[in-house]
Amino acid sequence: MKTRAWIGPMLVALSLSLCSAAPAVAADECLKCHESLGGSIPALFRRDVHFAARISCSGCHGGDSSTDDMAKAMDTSAGFVGGSKGDAASMMCARCHSDAERMRSYGSKLPVQQWESLQASVHGKLSGSGGGNAVSCVTCHGAHGIVRVDNPSSPVSPLNVVKKCSSCHANAAYMRMFNPSLAVDQLEKYRTSVHGVRNAKGDVKAAQCVSCHGSHGILKAADAKSRVNPVNLPATCATCHSDASYMKEYGIPTDQYDKFSRSVHGVALLQKHDAGAPACNRCHGNHGAAPPGVASISNVCGTCHVLNAELFAGSPHKKAFDEQGLPECETCHGNHEIVTAGTWMLGVSDQSTCGNCHSADANASGFNVARMMRSLADSLLDMEAAAGKLVDEAEQKGMEITEAKFGLRDVRQARLQSRTVVHAFDESKFRAVVEKGITQAASVSHEASEAIDEFYFRRIGLGVSTFIITILAVCLWLLIRRIEARAK
Repeated sequence: MKTRAWIGPMLVALSLSLCSAAPAVAADECLKCHESLGGSIPALFRRDVHFAARISCSGCHGGDSSTDDMAKAMDTSAGFVGGSKGDAASMMCARCHSDAERMRSYGSKLPVQQWESLQASVHGKLSGSGGGNAVSCVTCHGAHGIVRVDNPSSPVSPLNVVKKCSSCHANAAYMRMFNPSLAVDQLEKYRTSVHGVRNAKGDVKAAQCVSCHGSHGILKAADAKSRVNPVNLPATCATCHSDASYMKEYGIPTDQYDKFSRSVHGVALLQKHDAGAPACNRCHGNHGAAPPGVASISNVCGTCHVLNAELFAGSPHKKAFDEQGLPECETCHGNHEIVTAGTWMLGVSDQSTCGNCHSADANASGFNVARMMRSLADSLLDMEAAAGKLVDEAEQKGMEITEAKFGLRDVRQARLQSRTVVHAFDESKFRAVVEKGITQAASVSHEASEAIDEFYFRRIGLGVSTFIITILAVCLWLLIRRIEARAK
């Protein structure tokens, strides 16, 4: 980002005045003078981390803090620059905080890329009304009363940072200057979340804004490098939720990420990088993150699987699940480790899902329906495979089978439709869809078989005609030889 022209010379002068170690705070005449004048700034500065590091007022403001002569103390030739705002204040901070050697001299182990990260962040790329970064160091950390992040009084401590972020992000008029489409109700949603409730009760381990979005290098969610980009979000959540020691006191599993990465959703998102596949937030929510309730799971899944949810809502299972307090979609498909559905889920075998509740003795009606539906599904699958094999064979033999290939698409569509209509758990509806596919598969098989028969018919016909033509040619040759012999 381009810096305004006046900042450079100002910092040069400031650097010249600070090329040596900062004077001890005990001899800081600036602080003594301001304390005599009253106000809150001196008291704030005395609890500042910089005061504890024996950095004087001139460490940031320049000038000569060793003299009580105001004119000399605030002489611009001594590097005095006074108060600064916005980028100018951030660059003052960066003069030390971007210098690894200087930070080590103060015994600090803090990273030294904060200013660079801020400039590359969404806050750095959005300009405020003054032309500088939308956020500066003092916006979040304050100016004279800066304390460590783990200090409960810090505005960016785990228990306060939500309030600090929302001071801008909950201000609709202010946010309109930067991104009118960005929601300004994140704080209200967060307070309803599991994280927000625990945070409000003083739990410093509960996730807050920085836990997910980062701090200095916050990026837009659409940015591929963002911690909350859909492809990166599961790993961000796993930072806490896969740490057994960190999550021990909460009594919840820590294998969600491992299971999700193996699921049909995880494979699509993490391996195929399909940004449309659901990440953690698509089911649990973003700022209002919470596990879906038993009664709302189908609504959550139904945001993507709309028809499945509607069919289930009208099925006999809906009432049975409600009476027994069973989660709807999750009961059959699971939650984090959802695998690709197949005919193996139907039926009454040991591997089937239906067998978990239905047996020949218990819920016998459903047992019989499940068995019949599995039989129909297997028949369609077998006939589709047989029809496809015949179509491939006919195509390899060079036969024109365009109509058969289009018909095979209809068979596949019927199979996919059967996987949806199964959620109605109505044998008649399921049978109607499957039998339509079976009929179409039979038609495709017949057409492909005729094409294959036509190929062999043509091949035999070609052989016979070739043989006849060969005989005629030989006879003709012999006749010509006889005529020539007679002529001689």
